[in-house]
Amino acid sequence: MKTSPKIREVPLTGAGAGPYGITVGPDGALWLTLVHAGEIARVGADGELRTWPVAAGSRPLIITPGPDGALWFTRSGDDRVGRITTDGELSAVALAPGTGPCGIAAGPDGALWYAGMSTDTIGRVTVDGEVTRFPLPVSGGFVSMVAAGPDEAVWFTLNQANAVGRIGMDGAVTLHPLPTEGAAPVGITAGVDGALWFVEIGAGQLGRITPNGRIDEYPLPDRSARPHAIVADPAGGCWYTEWGGNRIGHVAPNGAITTHDLPTPASEPHGLTVAPDATVWAALETGALAHLTP
Repeated sequence: MKTSPKIREVPLTGAGAGPYGITVGPDGALWLTLVHAGEIARVGADGELRTWPVAAGSRPLIITPGPDGALWFTRSGDDRVGRITTDGELSAVALAPGTGPCGIAAGPDGALWYAGMSTDTIGRVTVDGEVTRFPLPVSGGFVSMVAAGPDEAVWFTLNQANAVGRIGMDGAVTLHPLPTEGAAPVGITAGVDGALWFVEIGAGQLGRITPNGRIDEYPLPDRSARPHAIVADPAGGCWYTEWGGNRIGHVAPNGAITTHDLPTPASEPHGLTVAPDATVWAALETGALAHLTP
C-alpha cells in the first residue's frame, strides 16, 4: 500500500559527499557519515550544517550514539572505529588491517560492537579503546550490520552467508540460516515487540527473528526494491529504506507494509533514524536528507 504523508527533501551536501549513515545524537541533533567526502556532519534543530573532516580514504559508514555521550562510527576505508564528541573532537581506535568495519551499535555491556565485514569477525571496543575480536564460523560471510538484542546479546547479518547471527557477551556465536536462498540480509534492528527485524536486499523482503530463532519473512510489494537499512518505530513496527525502489517504507507488527515514494528519482536512500518527535529522517547518498512526517 502506498500513502502520501508529508515528505520533503532537505538539500545538504551536494552529490559528491555521500550521506550514508544517520542517527540522533545525545544533543538532539542529526549526525551523519559522509562516505565519499570522508567527513562527519551535524544538522542542528535550526538546520545549521557543520562538518568535520575525518581522513582521506576513511569512508565512514555507520554512526551510533555511544554509552559515553559521544558518537561512534566505523571507518571502512582505513580500518578504524572513530569517535566524535558533540563539540566536534575527533579520535579513533585502530583495528586489525583489512577489517573493513561496517555496522556498529552500543551493546548491553557498555561497549561498542562492530561488524568486521572483510574478516568474518565481530568486534568489541570499550570506551577506553580496548579491542576484542571474535571470529565467526564462516568464510566470506560479509558480516554487515549489528544491533543490540532484547536478550543481552548482539545480533548481526551475514550478507553472503545468508544468515542472521547472535553473539553472547561470552563470545558464543549462533547462526540462523534464512529460509530464502540469496536473501542477502543487510540492516537489522531490535523492534519494540521483542524480536529482531532485518532487511533482505537480495530477495526484496523483510525478516523477523525471535530470540529463540523463529524466522518469518515478509515479501515487499516491489521485490526489486533492494531494502537497505531498518530502524525500530517506537510506536510499533519498523521503518526501512528501499535503495532500489527510491522509497521509505513501514512494516507494522503484523507484517503489513506501507511505502512512501521519495520526491526525487534515484536519490539512493541508505540509513534512517526516528527523531524524538516521531518523524523519520533518511540519508540520501545523492546529497540530501529526506524528512517524513507520518
